[in-house]
Amino acid sequence: MKPVLFVTGHAPAYRVGAFARLHERENVEFALFGGRSRHGGAAIEADLPFPHRRVSQRELLSLAASGRYRAVVCPTGGRLAPLASWAGARRAGVPLILWASLWAHPVSVVHAFSYLPLRRLYRSADAVVTYGPHVSDYVRARGARNVHVAPQSVDNDFWSSPEVAPPSDPSWPADADVRFLFVGRPVREKGLEVLLAAWRACELKPAQAALVLVGADPGGAPGDGDPHAQVEGVFWWRALTPSALRDAYADCDVLVLPSIRTRTFREPWGLVVNEAMNRRLPVIASDAVGAAAGGLVQDGHNGLVVAAGDVGALADAIAALSQDPQLRARLGEAGARDVRAYSHDAWAEGFSRALASVGVSKAP
Repeated sequence: MKPVLFVTGHAPAYRVGAFARLHERENVEFALFGGRSRHGGAAIEADLPFPHRRVSQRELLSLAASGRYRAVVCPTGGRLAPLASWAGARRAGVPLILWASLWAHPVSVVHAFSYLPLRRLYRSADAVVTYGPHVSDYVRARGARNVHVAPQSVDNDFWSSPEVAPPSDPSWPADADVRFLFVGRPVREKGLEVLLAAWRACELKPAQAALVLVGADPGGAPGDGDPHAQVEGVFWWRALTPSALRDAYADCDVLVLPSIRTRTFREPWGLVVNEAMNRRLPVIASDAVGAAAGGLVQDGHNGLVVAAGDVGALADAIAALSQDPQLRARLGEAGARDVRAYSHDAWAEGFSRALASVGVSKAP
């Protein structure tokens, strides 16, 4: 059976395991066209555990049309990649599977020109695979049919591993009774300003609680304060390696992801949620976070969901979890159970279902 051509920009570290599982199930060749990535860390440049080739977007049409593949999977990102993949699949007469992540189209002059072509792609794809039900609802409302979910996944075994140690840096707030953790880029859509305002409103003392912001410090050493936003009990850290981040999760009590919607961005998922749940952390997420809209974070069950941009609601959630260790433990245990269903195998199975729906799956 011919392989499937899977077109995507990068193979970031968090996707490598999922891509490998899909190749094992379906015999897949990945075409990596590069470009800018806004999510999930840097791409892996070393050897990858699945067939792949690095191509320009201009090469995708001839590659997809070559007749060497039994189906083509294409993304919504890239200036030429979606159209080139679609045209190549149609020329070759093979099914086109669209991998969709958006649940709100960006509003800008540039994105205005992509709305109608992307809507046509939703309607014309033979199958659509989405990040979760929130994306499925969005694409169905724009004409998509034969929609399947490949649940967002991380390496659950890695993130839940007992091989952790407390952070050794002397600036780590080890003496705080409760440690809240934010992991993300220092950009407006991550809701950092809302989080800092909510933290101020809580008026928690440093001995009571600390807020650690990982990845939010644009420079300096771990623990160095941001000169533009000195707030009591807040510790600014640059991005950490996966192992060091796992240690930080293990030594913290609550993850906070307060993303807001902007004109050009709406959090597709937020994989830090999966990572934190593997460490039994309850999650406070805004309703602009895909992991909340998509059903992983459930208010009162494994976390707390607040309205995006609502400083008061976020402050109330922080205060509630800072004062109630039993609530933290109950929510954290539920999250650790729930996140196991969001595995690389489940992600690969979602694509297999889509391939099976158009008659080209290799999986039993």
